[in-house]
Amino acid sequence: MLGPRRSRRRLTTALTGCGLLLTGAVLQVGAVTPARAATTHRILFDNAHAETAGNADWIVSTSQPDPLGQDSSPSAETDWTGALSSWGVALQKTGGYSLKTLPSGSGLSYGGSSATDLSNFDTLVLPEPNTPFTSAEKTAVMTFVKNGGGLFMISDHTGADRNNDGYDAVEVLNDLMTNNSVDSTDPFGFSIDSLSIGSDHPSAIGDSTDPVLHGPFGTVTKSLIASGTTATLKPADNPGVKGLLYRTGQSGNTGVFFATSTFGSGRVAFWGDSSPVDDGTGQSGNTLYDGWNDSSATNAPLALNATAWLAGSGSSGSGGTGTCTAAQLLGNNGFESGATTWTASSGVITDDTGEAARTGSYKAWLNGYGSAHTDTLAQSVTIPAGCTSATLGFHLHIDTAETSASTAYDTLKAQVVSSSGTVLSTLATYSNLNAASGYTQRSFNLASWAGQTVTIKFTGTEGSTLQTSFVIDDTALDVG
Repeated sequence: MLGPRRSRRRLTTALTGCGLLLTGAVLQVGAVTPARAATTHRILFDNAHAETAGNADWIVSTSQPDPLGQDSSPSAETDWTGALSSWGVALQKTGGYSLKTLPSGSGLSYGGSSATDLSNFDTLVLPEPNTPFTSAEKTAVMTFVKNGGGLFMISDHTGADRNNDGYDAVEVLNDLMTNNSVDSTDPFGFSIDSLSIGSDHPSAIGDSTDPVLHGPFGTVTKSLIASGTTATLKPADNPGVKGLLYRTGQSGNTGVFFATSTFGSGRVAFWGDSSPVDDGTGQSGNTLYDGWNDSSATNAPLALNATAWLAGSGSSGSGGTGTCTAAQLLGNNGFESGATTWTASSGVITDDTGEAARTGSYKAWLNGYGSAHTDTLAQSVTIPAGCTSATLGFHLHIDTAETSASTAYDTLKAQVVSSSGTVLSTLATYSNLNAASGYTQRSFNLASWAGQTVTIKFTGTEGSTLQTSFVIDDTALDVG
């Protein structure tokens, strides 16, 4: 064991900003139709739960399950018939999406042999379902998301019971999240509010790195409510939940009109009203509202960017890509370039011989002063949206002068932090109780943050007496 560090050789090189090592980046396109994609992303729109009841017409085409049966090469929203035809045609025109509809009279399944089984798709869109899902359907949907699928839930205001069966979309979607056999303990970190909001123009948060707000189909600034609802976030239940657009005058965990979250290896999006995706071109006799082309909002980019993100094809605001090339993403991952790429407390990245590096000469040495002290080490990185695996690894050596076998006086936290500074996950907390000779490799799964720019952060906190040194070397963030 080392005694208290009386002094340390300090590096004088100024630290650079949080650097990024990106692979396979693609050009972000600001128009509504991006460049042709290299990968086909498979989207299933649900029409098996009264999505066309009453005045609703939430379908991309009357040709089901394949909209190409109506027009195999649509160029305008009227080439397909349905109030969601603009959404479908915009995706179809990119050449990167395969769209299908689950017809009325069918059921959602996962792991079966049907052509519309969820195992054949990347994303499921639930556009204001008006009849409850069966127990088997809820199991299928939740398992699909947990195993890596995308789920797009679009609600409407409470009381919008279009088929008069006693259920509206608020109740149907809340039931899906709270009464299923996979995880009923607030799995997505939000609940849908029982509200009927007449009108509003919810605004987007200021996050230039968010792949839904700043994605391949353009920039999102506002949406609209034409009789809709909001959600309440519960980040204590799921730290991956995030509000993107808020009702006027509201922020934080309430009044959330559009939210994203993660569950298992999958992704989730919520929208509080169906009017924003309504293009006004549904079947004859339906009273519709053209929210898709409403110039007071940016609903089309919001719907399309969210679909891309859910399907694993979204581009982040920092230049992420919808494909994934196997790579190691952290810059200066062995610290041999000294105080570059990482942001760290003074003297943390060092070749001080008081602690040996695992390889080379440099390492990150946090704490070890024997007095009250906090050190940090961080690097921001974009995990490409198309990656299904993302593993953070590092080697950690802990030595201490503490003698307690039961009290953690000094700690090191390994965390994933958002671009706004919110802690998304505390991966692990180590302490003087974990002291051991040599280095131990640690690894964590970060696949839930694919398509996002996050910061890998280490925070070492030392008490007032007796040193504990946390020494990190040979880091890596391997994706594939």
